[in-house]
Amino acid sequence: MNDVTELKQYVGAHALSQSLPPEHFHKLLDRIRTDEGGAPGSWAGEWCRAGERLEQEGHLLEAVRHFNMARFPYVDGPARTEALERCVSVFDRWRKETGGIERLDVDTPEGRVGCWTSGLSDTGRKPLLIFMGGIVSIKEQWAPLLGRLSKLGFAGLVTEIPGVGENGLPYHKDSWRLLPRLLDAVQGSADVANTYCITLSFSGHLAVRAALEDDRIRGIMTVGAPVNDFFTDRAWQAQLPRITVDTLAHLTGVASADVGEHLRDWALSDQELRSLPVPLAYAASARDEIIPAGDPGRLRRTVPDLRIVEYDDVHGAPSHLPEMQMWGFHSILRMKGGHLLPRAALRYALLAGRLRRRPAPTPA
Repeated sequence: MNDVTELKQYVGAHALSQSLPPEHFHKLLDRIRTDEGGAPGSWAGEWCRAGERLEQEGHLLEAVRHFNMARFPYVDGPARTEALERCVSVFDRWRKETGGIERLDVDTPEGRVGCWTSGLSDTGRKPLLIFMGGIVSIKEQWAPLLGRLSKLGFAGLVTEIPGVGENGLPYHKDSWRLLPRLLDAVQGSADVANTYCITLSFSGHLAVRAALEDDRIRGIMTVGAPVNDFFTDRAWQAQLPRITVDTLAHLTGVASADVGEHLRDWALSDQELRSLPVPLAYAASARDEIIPAGDPGRLRRTVPDLRIVEYDDVHGAPSHLPEMQMWGFHSILRMKGGHLLPRAALRYALLAGRLRRRPAPTPA
């Protein structure tokens, strides 16, 4: 059973990333007293009841966001299983009504991977943009972004890290192989020789590792990805949030006490980082409670083609989400080249966002 206080502490970043107003979700959190089952006052129960009301009122995407929060941080029993199923089914209704997003299931030797896609076509194949979240976010959280990709010249594919949501693969050291398998699955309907990745947190680690082996990946944007120190620094691991350790234990199939040792050889070496053949854009957080400062520092010392931005924020920079999204898309377009108008528009929006947050001058 999860610690309710810690759930409330760390869910805020994910609620904000889905545009849930703080005054709304704080009232909901105040009703939660336990993480047991789906009864009134429970984590899954209260989030699901809010989702049901929104679904009945026809606010499907808002309902999806609440069912997503109900299964947070991972599926550990019947209540969260039902929440995930309802999240996926209501998103399916929403995307059918909205149009432009298609379902794709990819079978691999290790299991089936559920995906949402846009812009795939047998003719006029476009460069591919893969979007993947971290260890506690599902594809339905990010799939609405697929609607933006056509204007930016991409086909899109959104999926999850192994073990999360509808990704039935185990999570292990070689999970980076998922990315080449996804490219193989859509090679007839996208220009996979020009693939770019927006892979957040732990999936950023997978993308960097995959780019060392698969030259179809041409650029990566990531946010707070573990690289080396996260996997090797025992002192840092000892103070990680319990929710992070327990989630990694659930995904990897080891006891929470054994997570650190289990992940030790997942670290990317300096030699590997120096040989990274593609541009990397990395958004770091100065107050990141999950990723140690040594990881972005290591990237600065080693990666040949690196753009890095740092926000005064916690992991995932939830208070800087609009600016970070614009910076991320601008970085990917810069890697891809061309499309001067979208790049200029994103650059202008990025600058405007920075100016809006600049403190006003102090009156004389």
